[in-house]
Amino acid sequence: MKTAPARPEAAPAPAPPVRRARARRLLMCRPTTFEVSYAINPWMDPAVPVDAALATAQWERLYRLYLALGHQVELIEALPGLPDMVYAANGATVVDGKVLGARFRNAERAAEGAAYLDWFRAHGFTEIHDPLHINEGEGDLLTCDSFILAGWGFRTAPEAHREVEAVFGRPVIPLELVDPRFYHLDTALAVLDGDEIMYHPEAFEPRSRALLRRLFPDALLADRADAEAFGLNAMSDGLNVVLPRAAEGLARQLAERGFNPIGVDLSELLKGGGNVKCCTLELRAPALGQ
Repeated sequence: MKTAPARPEAAPAPAPPVRRARARRLLMCRPTTFEVSYAINPWMDPAVPVDAALATAQWERLYRLYLALGHQVELIEALPGLPDMVYAANGATVVDGKVLGARFRNAERAAEGAAYLDWFRAHGFTEIHDPLHINEGEGDLLTCDSFILAGWGFRTAPEAHREVEAVFGRPVIPLELVDPRFYHLDTALAVLDGDEIMYHPEAFEPRSRALLRRLFPDALLADRADAEAFGLNAMSDGLNVVLPRAAEGLARQLAERGFNPIGVDLSELLKGGGNVKCCTLELRAPALGQ
């Protein structure tokens, strides 16, 4: 009697890579003047009340979390009449110690650009560039190892991309956003580590979507529910990924890839159209040897 040949055992799933956290230098702004008194994105509704005390308590928990994770956090004072200063990521872009200021599209936020540049001048930054074209800081300019990913379509002007490339000396990849709910790049895409990213494909114009697939074939993809929970408005230190608690599916995917997802609740600040990353500007030091 012949015996059936043994079936080959399935190869075990590869282990996720070993992740390492790297301490970051961050800039934040307490929401002492935060309110929703105008609407410049689909998330803002002045008719919906904001609990200022709760917004501050949620922000403070994020601030203390960064400190507990070993990050250095510096603070800029919120100015009266500028309720969106809490969204520090929009205030500038800092790469290799160079600062490119922000120039806002909406008049309601225009004065924030100068306020943030004043902070950089007062805190020892020497290579500071006033922007010629509209760019909304790290809201639309996200830095990975090989590129600066540059969102456009709602806020940052395409003309700014050449300026960004000249200031930082890094290749810029333009990515067109097409869904007004994801009006900044940092609501639709996050850099996790090196050239590893996560994003929501439907937020991008088809050619930009194809470009992302080609440049980042192993990217983590967020579904609509997690994207609408602002799950991509996240901050990663290479191991720990701080993101909205409601993005549960995204957190599971991150854990499967060896990251440590940490959920937080910034529901009051979401009423202004921002979350974790919007509240966090990274101050990238000059590379070694520069």
